[in-house]
Amino acid sequence: GAMAEERALAMVTCTAPVNIAVIKYWGKRDNDLILPINSSLSVTLHQDQLKTTTTAAASRDFTEDRLWLNGEEADVGHPRLQACLREVRRLARKRRGGSAEDAAPLSLSYKIHIATENNFPTAAGLASSAAGYACLVSALARLYGVEGELSEVARRGSGSACRSMFGGFVQWQRGERPDGRDSLAHQVAPETHWPELRVLVLVVSGEKKQVGSTAGMQTSVATSPLLKHRAEAVVPERLALMIRHIRERDFEGFGQLAMQDSNQFHATCLDTFPPIFYLNDLSRHIIALAHRFNAHHGRTKVAYTFDAGPNAVIFTLADTVAEFVEVVRRSFPPAANGDQFVRGLPVGSASLPEELLAAVDLATAALNLSPAPQPGPGPQLVDDPSQHLLGEDGLPRRCA
Repeated sequence: GAMAEERALAMVTCTAPVNIAVIKYWGKRDNDLILPINSSLSVTLHQDQLKTTTTAAASRDFTEDRLWLNGEEADVGHPRLQACLREVRRLARKRRGGSAEDAAPLSLSYKIHIATENNFPTAAGLASSAAGYACLVSALARLYGVEGELSEVARRGSGSACRSMFGGFVQWQRGERPDGRDSLAHQVAPETHWPELRVLVLVVSGEKKQVGSTAGMQTSVATSPLLKHRAEAVVPERLALMIRHIRERDFEGFGQLAMQDSNQFHATCLDTFPPIFYLNDLSRHIIALAHRFNAHHGRTKVAYTFDAGPNAVIFTLADTVAEFVEVVRRSFPPAANGDQFVRGLPVGSASLPEELLAAVDLATAALNLSPAPQPGPGPQLVDDPSQHLLGEDGLPRRCA
């Protein structure tokens, strides 16, 4: 143990994924512990396109805890960040208490430096807090040598972050206990379970949303009778059904239910008083486009879902991607976006039948489209030291 204590600097870098809820989480029964009023279910996106990277370092030379977000120094005193830090340190202490042989890589009294970067717009309805806190907790846990149930710790940072601790298809169990010990995430099926499933992210707006999720949820819980009905009467049944559709790889069932649940979530936002509008005209255009596309084919071939923002996430199967991307291209000419229009996966091009073109009204609005190929894995440890966001001095390597 003595040797490890002498190390001047301990550093760990992790990446973590974004997740997209198909059965939505909206509303807390405990704001402090972040306990939800209903269970939820999500798909973890692949980290090639969308991910958070976090480096956590500890050293006896550091004089204070410090945090950098995308190269800018930020407030390390944020209550939720402090809650995660406290929980990981508590678990580390608990773990060390048992063993006389102290194999701990570093002292718990050392100050820490944290640098985190997103490769997608923060707070634009792309679950940046989920990936962010999942990443933070994964990096801290590695740094302090903590293993085991970490989704509960991530939940203390951001509710949906507990779902980003796993890959594939993930359920966040509401739990019954007031202390939240049973409000945990677990994997329903791994990312390899449904190889044909594809996810397209249609970035309508990279702006920050007007009403943050935290404030929006509290107002909804306080004022929306529809939300109460949803949590108690609708979600439990939908959740069981959605898990079945996933297990059976039934896209028709999965897609329809995802759209219905997204629509109901936005209905509860409208039922909130004063009402909250996350969808904009472009969002509604995409919804209409998806329904026309499906009607043309006589079955559910694409499904949309929207979180607390205007950006659309489209689920579809591999054989439909090229055709739908072409439809979106025709509907939203990528003039304003240059080459940013399709990021990520090479999608191939499709020629469209005349009658489908007729079914698609051409809008002139610009839209970014980033195909995240498939569902992906949970948080990853980055082994390559050149990928650390902090240098040997514990300061950001490249400031924005």
